[in-house]
Amino acid sequence: MTPSAPTPAYRRLSVEERRSQLLAAALGLFAHRAPEEVSLDDVAEAAGVSRPLVYRYFPGGKQQLYEAALRSAAEELQHCFDEPRTGPLLPRLSRALDRYLAFVDQHDAGFSALLQGGSVVETSRTSAIVDGVRRAAAEHILSHLQVASPGPRLRMTVRMWITAVEAASLIWLDEGKQPPAEELRDWLVEQFVAVLGVTAARDPQTAAVIAGMSATTDGS
Repeated sequence: MTPSAPTPAYRRLSVEERRSQLLAAALGLFAHRAPEEVSLDDVAEAAGVSRPLVYRYFPGGKQQLYEAALRSAAEELQHCFDEPRTGPLLPRLSRALDRYLAFVDQHDAGFSALLQGGSVVETSRTSAIVDGVRRAAAEHILSHLQVASPGPRLRMTVRMWITAVEAASLIWLDEGKQPPAEELRDWLVEQFVAVLGVTAARDPQTAAVIAGMSATTDGS
């Protein structure tokens, strides 16, 4: 009698591991479909578990799962701008944008659904999570500018540029990811320098930032 093949060992996942598995499955689905098009059955199937198990970890149902997935995506987006504060500013900004655009590319339709709003599962909490990404990105950039107490004009300029990056990313997806990501990145960096220049004409603090950037570039 031929011995049967050994049955693969079953490893029971910890609570945190199972939750992470379900979130990864949900994010994978939200990356390519609008949130309202994803059901708990879809998440259960993608994770290879039963629907009751999904409810066990997310008793609030789809809304709770969506918000948890959104927080996970938001944390990843925030890390895109977490760049070491060494070397010239613009190469640092380019590397941060490379990571940001890679996230947009990988999450595609889900990025549009998460940031454009209008989803049937959108709430004040989800809107706050998305706005937190924008604020965190702005704070990262302001810290790279090495301004201890940024004034309203400089803060406004950085926040406006973050909004422009987000809008450009959404349009980039609509345009079939054209121009190439590298070209879009360089274009956005050039726009950042341009808007700082416009603000500098009205704001001495921003003018000092540009002077510092020029000194760093000349000395590199």
